[in-house]
Amino acid sequence: MTIRPALLLAFVALGLSPLGAATTILRGPYLQSATPDSIVIRWRTDATEASVVSYGTDREQLTSVAKAEGILTEHIVPLSELKPATTYYYTVGSVPFAPPAAGKSGSSSRAAIHSFTTPPPAGTVKPTRIWVLGDPGTKNDVQRAVRDAYYNFTAKRATDLWLLLGDNAYPDGTDADYQKAIFEMYPATLRTSPVWPALGNHDARSANSATQSGVYYDIFSLPTRAQAGGVMSGTEAYYSFDHANIHFICLDSHDTERKPDGAMMQWLKADLAATTRDWIIAYFHHPTYTKGTHDSDKDSDSSGRMNDMRAIFLPVLEQGGVDLILTGHSHVYERSPLINGHYGKSPTFDAAKHVVQRGDGRFGGDGAYRKKRGRVPNAGEVSIVTGSAGQAGSKPPPLNHPVFYLALNEAGSSVIDVDGLRLDLTFINDKGEKRDWFSIIKE
Repeated sequence: MTIRPALLLAFVALGLSPLGAATTILRGPYLQSATPDSIVIRWRTDATEASVVSYGTDREQLTSVAKAEGILTEHIVPLSELKPATTYYYTVGSVPFAPPAAGKSGSSSRAAIHSFTTPPPAGTVKPTRIWVLGDPGTKNDVQRAVRDAYYNFTAKRATDLWLLLGDNAYPDGTDADYQKAIFEMYPATLRTSPVWPALGNHDARSANSATQSGVYYDIFSLPTRAQAGGVMSGTEAYYSFDHANIHFICLDSHDTERKPDGAMMQWLKADLAATTRDWIIAYFHHPTYTKGTHDSDKDSDSSGRMNDMRAIFLPVLEQGGVDLILTGHSHVYERSPLINGHYGKSPTFDAAKHVVQRGDGRFGGDGAYRKKRGRVPNAGEVSIVTGSAGQAGSKPPPLNHPVFYLALNEAGSSVIDVDGLRLDLTFINDKGEKRDWFSIIKE
């Protein structure tokens, strides 16, 4: 078959294969960098074509169209001028969506219609569900069981956003690792809820934070210019964003310098000073405290990164009014009461000095943890290691750090619900059992 040059150019201009062969979506679609009025939709195809998203607030009227430049296999399409707190329906493809003619059967899988809901205006009070996965990327039956346990738990309640705490794709964070561990493991959640990742040590085997290069930086589109709230970081290695009345801070505990006067620290101080949200949730890979499959008391463990996050960054986070700290790395679940001011190793922990409020933090138990509303310095935070979304410790770890109220060597994931001035966290294990829960109330 001979194709005239003019005809070939016409096919390419339309984003079509000149031989008429349909392309296949290999990855996605998946949602990135969601704000009240914008979102980024990404996907990958097996052959080059145009990047087109058709969308609208009526499933039957996908009349708005967004396109990206070029004929590519890696498609990145920003949608702008969206309405806050609004459900949109969308399709991805190489040409604008055309519904089937009357009397015809439905469109092909390429024209599958998905949906997402934009965040509310920043600062707005709106019930928000957050799924937290630490070290999920094992690609095995444990990861699938943890996933399915959450799906059964949340049922029809939508996931507003989800966090990856690093080591998202074992063993090396390659593109093939991510394909199996993330994109083929969570396809339904990826196309309906924006994912906000942190870098772990296994991800960093195929990525470099200084140059923002490698697989992790290629596959995620994260805010570098404060597009989603907070202060501009200038890098995808660490960033912040707002959702409703929550401010999220993602730090790079592995591959960015952790010096007291370094760029990440200067940004963190500015970002904490700027936020006016009711809640501050910080997350990163290496825990400040753990006695699980890693030991935060050992200087040699993780090349001192846990020491750095505890001794250098934790005081700044606490001074800035952090409410919740989420980490992974250690393949266990460990949870503190409301604490403040402990920056040394475990023998220096003094409950009388470092525990702001004792107890289990549960209604019906010792009572919820309580804090004053506003950015009150050093008012205490709950510190959580939830690094078992892909596996638990293969042999029983010590789990005896005095900071923690509860420690479990069980696979599972954490679920955060924020509604106004109340925050609830629940740990669901791979059997679907509710193994921990607590609440914080702002007064």
